[in-house]
Amino acid sequence: MAAPESPQGSKWRDEKNQSIIVSGESGAGKTVSAKYAMRFFATVGGSASDTNIEAKVLASSPIMEAIGNAKTTRNDNSSRFGKYIQIGFDKRYHIIGANMRTYLLEKSRVVFQAEDERNYHIFYQLCASASLPEFKDLGLTCAEDFFYTSQGGDTSIDGVDDADDLEKTRHAFTLLGVKESHQTTIFRIIAAILHLGNLEIQGERDGDACSVSSEDEHLANFCALLGLEHGQMQHWLCHRKLVTTAETYVKNMSVQQVLNARDALAKHIYAQLFNWIVQHINKALHTTVKQHSFIGVLDIYGFETFEVNSFEQFCINYANEKLQQQFNSHVFKLEQEEYMKEGIPWTLIDFYDNQPCIDLIEAKLGILDLLDEECKVPKGTDQNWAQKLYDRHGACQHFQKPRMSNTSFIVLHFADKVEYQSEGFLEKNRDTVYEEQINILKASKYQMVADLFQDEKDAAPATSVAKGTAKISVRSARPAIKAANKEHKKTVGHQFRNSLHLLMETLNATTPHYVRCIKPNDEKLPFKWSYHDFFNRYRVLMKKRDLSKNDKKQICQTLLEDLIQDPDKFQFGRTKIFFRAGQVAYLEKLRADKFRAATIMIQKTVRGWLQRLKYKRLRRAAVVIQRYARGHRARRLAEHLRRTRAAVVFQKQFRMLRVLRAFRSVRNATVTIQAFARGMFVRRIYRRILAEHKATILQKYARGWLARTRFRRVRGATIVLQCYYRRMKARQELKALKIEARSAQHLKKLNIGMENKVVQLQRKIDEQNKEYKLLSEQLSLLTSTHSSEVEKLKKELVQYERNQRGDDNQLASLQGEMEQLRLELQKAHGERKVVEDTYAKEKGLLRKRISDLEEENALLKQEKEELNSRIRCQSEDEFAQNTVEENIQMKKELEEERSRYQNLVKEYSRLEQRYDNLRDEMTMMKQTPGHRRNPSNQSSLESDSNYPSISTSEIGDTEDVVQQVEEVGMDKAAMDMTLFLKLQKRVRELEQERKKLQNQLEKKEQESKKSQVIETKPEVASDHEDSAYNSLKENITSNASWPNSDKHIDQEDAIEAYQGMCETNRLLEAQLQEQRREHEEEVEALKNEVDAMREELEKQQQAFLQSLQLSPEAQVEFGLQQEITRLTNENLDLKELLEKLEKNERKLKKQLKIYMKKVQDFEASQAALPAERRRNERNMHVAVQRKEKDFQGMLEYYKEDEPLLIRNLITDLKPQAVSATVPCLPAYILYMCIRHADYINDDQKVHSLLTSTINGVKKVLKKHSDDFEMTSFWLANTCRLLHCLKQYSGDAGFMTQNTPKQNEHCLKNFDLTEYRQVLSHLSIQIYQQLIKVAEGILQPMIVSAVLENESIQGLSGVKPMGYRNRSSSVEDGDSYSLDALIRQLNTFHGVMSDQGLDPEIVQQVFKQLFYMINAVALNNLLLRKDVCSWSTGMQLRFNISQLEEWLHGKNLQQSGAAQTLEPLIQAAQLLQLKKKTSEDAEAICSLCTSLTTQQIVKILNLYTPVNEFEERVTVAFIRDIQTHLQERNDPPQLLLDFKHMFPVLFPFNPSSITMDSIHIPASLNLEFLQKV
Repeated sequence: MAAPESPQGSKWRDEKNQSIIVSGESGAGKTVSAKYAMRFFATVGGSASDTNIEAKVLASSPIMEAIGNAKTTRNDNSSRFGKYIQIGFDKRYHIIGANMRTYLLEKSRVVFQAEDERNYHIFYQLCASASLPEFKDLGLTCAEDFFYTSQGGDTSIDGVDDADDLEKTRHAFTLLGVKESHQTTIFRIIAAILHLGNLEIQGERDGDACSVSSEDEHLANFCALLGLEHGQMQHWLCHRKLVTTAETYVKNMSVQQVLNARDALAKHIYAQLFNWIVQHINKALHTTVKQHSFIGVLDIYGFETFEVNSFEQFCINYANEKLQQQFNSHVFKLEQEEYMKEGIPWTLIDFYDNQPCIDLIEAKLGILDLLDEECKVPKGTDQNWAQKLYDRHGACQHFQKPRMSNTSFIVLHFADKVEYQSEGFLEKNRDTVYEEQINILKASKYQMVADLFQDEKDAAPATSVAKGTAKISVRSARPAIKAANKEHKKTVGHQFRNSLHLLMETLNATTPHYVRCIKPNDEKLPFKWSYHDFFNRYRVLMKKRDLSKNDKKQICQTLLEDLIQDPDKFQFGRTKIFFRAGQVAYLEKLRADKFRAATIMIQKTVRGWLQRLKYKRLRRAAVVIQRYARGHRARRLAEHLRRTRAAVVFQKQFRMLRVLRAFRSVRNATVTIQAFARGMFVRRIYRRILAEHKATILQKYARGWLARTRFRRVRGATIVLQCYYRRMKARQELKALKIEARSAQHLKKLNIGMENKVVQLQRKIDEQNKEYKLLSEQLSLLTSTHSSEVEKLKKELVQYERNQRGDDNQLASLQGEMEQLRLELQKAHGERKVVEDTYAKEKGLLRKRISDLEEENALLKQEKEELNSRIRCQSEDEFAQNTVEENIQMKKELEEERSRYQNLVKEYSRLEQRYDNLRDEMTMMKQTPGHRRNPSNQSSLESDSNYPSISTSEIGDTEDVVQQVEEVGMDKAAMDMTLFLKLQKRVRELEQERKKLQNQLEKKEQESKKSQVIETKPEVASDHEDSAYNSLKENITSNASWPNSDKHIDQEDAIEAYQGMCETNRLLEAQLQEQRREHEEEVEALKNEVDAMREELEKQQQAFLQSLQLSPEAQVEFGLQQEITRLTNENLDLKELLEKLEKNERKLKKQLKIYMKKVQDFEASQAALPAERRRNERNMHVAVQRKEKDFQGMLEYYKEDEPLLIRNLITDLKPQAVSATVPCLPAYILYMCIRHADYINDDQKVHSLLTSTINGVKKVLKKHSDDFEMTSFWLANTCRLLHCLKQYSGDAGFMTQNTPKQNEHCLKNFDLTEYRQVLSHLSIQIYQQLIKVAEGILQPMIVSAVLENESIQGLSGVKPMGYRNRSSSVEDGDSYSLDALIRQLNTFHGVMSDQGLDPEIVQQVFKQLFYMINAVALNNLLLRKDVCSWSTGMQLRFNISQLEEWLHGKNLQQSGAAQTLEPLIQAAQLLQLKKKTSEDAEAICSLCTSLTTQQIVKILNLYTPVNEFEERVTVAFIRDIQTHLQERNDPPQLLLDFKHMFPVLFPFNPSSITMDSIHIPASLNLEFLQKV
């Protein structure tokens, strides 16, 4: 243990990396020494965490010994590869990881073993365990049955159990994290190698070809174990592919070539498996923790010389030469140079320098260079290479040529001279495998087998030593795996030389320590003592009678025979005693026990004497202390008695004074109370008298009102009684009539009366038709008069046009166009008639089809009733379940899409803000040098417009774009429009998908309801028909004859007659009802027309009476106003009629508008009216609309007043100015303005107003970015304006809750869907700003109000142990209580409620705020140890309950805000629960479902007991929690994202307020708005 202890101490002292180099010949114990060193490091520097990295480091040894060690003639467990293990340490020198590098695995041992040697241990371990159930599929037997394991003779080793070693190997695999599936694949690959060695190669007659039998059992097992295709492997084992520039040949191979190819394949498979296992061991030992330093342990093969030495022995001895050189350089050269440099007297030591031997091997044109050069020659042979060595190095002192051989050479190494046979050097150096066989292995159906043979670009990824150490690049020493059947870029010798150079660099960069293993002798007695030294060392174990003897040799023999029972453990020599391993340690133990017993005896005696001295000294001191203490107590008692007497005197005087003062104060108070009480009684009497006087007056009026109310109630009751009595009489008469109706005579009378009634109804219809014709004639007369007036105007127009000269051609063209329009109109009427005729024909065909379908429907109903009874039970459950699942999935997808969409909107708003900032900077840069100013008539609101024009014509769009480019600039006009349009398109698609899904859901629900309703309807109808039929049948059986007829009527004939009569009655009733309905509709239409004419007549009469009261000039002006009003009303009516026409008529209307525009241009060019006259007409028009017509819910303004409207209504408006009016008043005013622009069909005005409104709102929000009240106010108004645009858009889906009056306020000309989308985006931006402002106000209050506020009195003194005097965050900053937080929440709720914000949006706001409260409080709890205690859990739970009560009091329990507090509630409960037993762990895991595993473990680690009676949470309990929670798929983050924002939804919320009922206060300064 002294060898590994030295680098451990040097590492602590010098802070340098260390290396232990274990050297020695084969069998000297290098591997065991390296294991002891690693065991020492694992024990001394165990890992600080629970990773058990030291156990994994030790577990790598059984695996590497199983796959890399074998029995040789000199050692039963010889390492056939070299390894360098780096053990990494942190700053506290705990093991944090390790890394292993291997050097030159002896692959030839897989296919060949010399006499008395074995293959690698893993083959024999697997054969010894072949009887296990899990290895039945491998097809293995004993090791003697396989060629690759039986070449050395004996397959067993004395004292070694191969089956037990396999169990250790499997346990080590499991400890290092190798999966069971990978272990199984590893064993399958090893078993496949054994089967590959037993293939039977059958030669052909000519000897140049051979084959493998398709029934070969070992070939089948080999292909099955590796997942290969049997036929391909059978073919390519005996053939190879030759590729030339022209074509590819397939060539047969001889038996010897096939055997060589088979052995090469076996070696390659085993080497790849060896490299894969080393890689996985390094992965298991790898760590991400920063490495402070490392200690490397080098266990490499020792110097070897056998009867036949090949390429492997050459490389092994070359490596030992390099290690010996490093030892000489460090121990002799460097140390002596340092002594000479320091001037210390020193005698130089001569040592053997092996640099010439190393130069012979690795120098330019050395042995390795000549070997690589011969490998590059196309037809190079081992004999040619040996001849080159003779020619080149024949004169070298370390190289010799054997006398009797031309293929061998001798190298004089530092340990011995070794003769090497050159046969096989080239093949082993090339290390080639045929590409066809490798391709078959790559196509294996087992993934791990295929991965072993994948091509790699590099030999292995380089791994660097951790930061903070010497700059040493540590790379893998394994040779690269290149494509088979191709020359390697680097040969095995070249790679081995490079890896040795890297190893030397690593060793030279560290402080080396050496362990030299030496074979002592064949008897294995490594320890020896001389008799004199042994006697002096162990004389304490001898008996007194033996010491009396003079012969020390005899005394030593007697002692050893008594202490060591086995005589084989030691041997006596002439002058020394020889011991086997472990015996000297046993003697040392006996010697130490003897000394320990003597030491205990001495300690016992000395300690007793010291305790007696101490007791006597303490007793004397106690007597002195008692004496002084008793005197002190007596003096203190006397003092106490004197003070007691004095206190009694003081108390007597003080009590007397206190009682006197109390009496005086009571008396004064009594006098004062009496004075006030007497005054109060007098005033109360006066008020009672005054109240009685007023009560008499109230009683007088109340009794009168009660008397009148009683009279009305009695009168109403009388009327009700009369109604009930009359109804009773009517029922009696009806009953009598029903009894009479059952008689056959009555039926006959009824038929007679029915015929009369039909005739009367027919006459009534004729009369109504006549009235209808009269009314229609009147209507036609009115239309003719109107048309005549129109003709007169046209004639006057023609007369006027004729008077004009020079325009005859133009007039003719206009008339031609007018005639053409008339012809097109007639043609359209003709087409309309044709369409109506085809419609009538199709209607008849459809009726026939409907009758046929009704018959088929009757048959299908019967089948459906039979199937419904079977399906009903299943369909309800399945439909409900599917519906619920679809709803959940659709809601989830909708929420995801909404969140992504709102994130895009948020990003767009951020880019827009960034653009505004850049634009401001640009304007400042432009204004600074020349002090230029914008023109005063340019509106700042127009410059902020980023939205597209929404117009009904393409001409308007282009004009708006040109104007926008001219005013704002080309760069500004195209800014972010692509992003904006993409967002709009995506939103429309999502809305359509949502509507489709919603319609599908409603259809399914309706189908389920219909299936239940349809089943009940046929039953009711059938029951009704059966009851009528039965009643008729009973009447007929009781009276089988008619009273007024002499003929007897059969019962069946009567029933048939009755049924026929019923059918005719039904048809007649249906016809009559249909005619009555049509007639009522026509009459209602005519009545409406008559009422409209009557109203018009009354208005004209009123206007006439008003005009009579005016002066003649005013009468003329008033008449003009009335005429203008009438014409405008007629124009409005005509517009309403034109809107109801079909699409073809709309096209004609557009053409007509074009024609009228031409006429107006012509008139304007000929005769221009004065501007003053037009201005007077406009003023008169406005006056007429304001005076004569009722308010229609529209507001008119001039275009130049638009900036003033935006400034007074948006920019300068304060929320307090409209607090006493209707909520969201600005939104209603803006909509009324939009409605008037729609009414006059001015698309530019609509576009300008909406754009200015949106920009004004943005400007206000930017100015008041921190004002919650202002942000909430404009969020409410923006949402209300959006709801108004939806409610009055004309879409049927938004008009379901409208009143008829509200339907009159809908938009007529424009579709503002795109502006609704823009307003929706603006609402989202305002909502996000509102949340940001509220979070900024609440965030400083959360920690102190929720975590540190002591709402429960009495828990303030219960603080965690170790934190009694710690100051909280409340003392460092402002202190907020929970009441302050709730008051702030009340303020938010009151502001949003008073400003009319939708309740759904208010709920979403508080859900977001409560989530932020939960996230901030929980994150603070997870980061502070002083609040993780039981008392904090009590306070936290109480505070959360207060917040839940607040939510319940504000009716916000359905908002989901309480659910966002669930993690914080569970954290509080976790602090209060018990944390000891496994039942407590299960309870915590079942309770804390909203907390992640990391959060639960973090709280448990931070938990601090409140007093000394409570224990901390144990590590075992936390591990138990982790095992319970390991199945969870929790996110990796510990803290909650308190900036996370839920997607917001603005549900449609129509208003019940009509536009004509809204009053505009004068305080808004909107006098320029005129009601229409």
